[in-house]
Amino acid sequence: MKRKAQAVWNGDIKNGKGTLTTASTVLNQTQYSFNSRFAEGVGTNPEELLAAAHAGCFTMKLSLDLATAGFTAEELATQSTITLNDGKITQSLLVLNAKVPGISEEEFLRIAKGAEQTCPVSQAFSFEIVLEAHLI
Repeated sequence: MKRKAQAVWNGDIKNGKGTLTTASTVLNQTQYSFNSRFAEGVGTNPEELLAAAHAGCFTMKLSLDLATAGFTAEELATQSTITLNDGKITQSLLVLNAKVPGISEEEFLRIAKGAEQTCPVSQAFSFEIVLEAHLI
């Protein structure tokens, strides 16, 4: 399986602007810029997209791993926060709130940690990944 996206950039780093388009067109000439990346400008940025990819991948992998263990989640809600320090991505913090009937806290944490370590996006990252998992 292969997935594609395209970035187009016009101008210099501070005053220029760009667009991102995915093959599915979920992102369709979505704007990004210096301000959307390093300030609070309108548009997306690479770190936000990494956060979405990590949260989505981990949550799907956890759903699979729970099902394999005989559990069905009522809800898995994951937030990923990507940290960029001094021009380097240093961490992805995953905060998970889960409703999984019939599972013990110990088994839930074991399965969640396994999903964090084995989801394809986690495996692609070389920076620190921190998981905070909460069974509610």
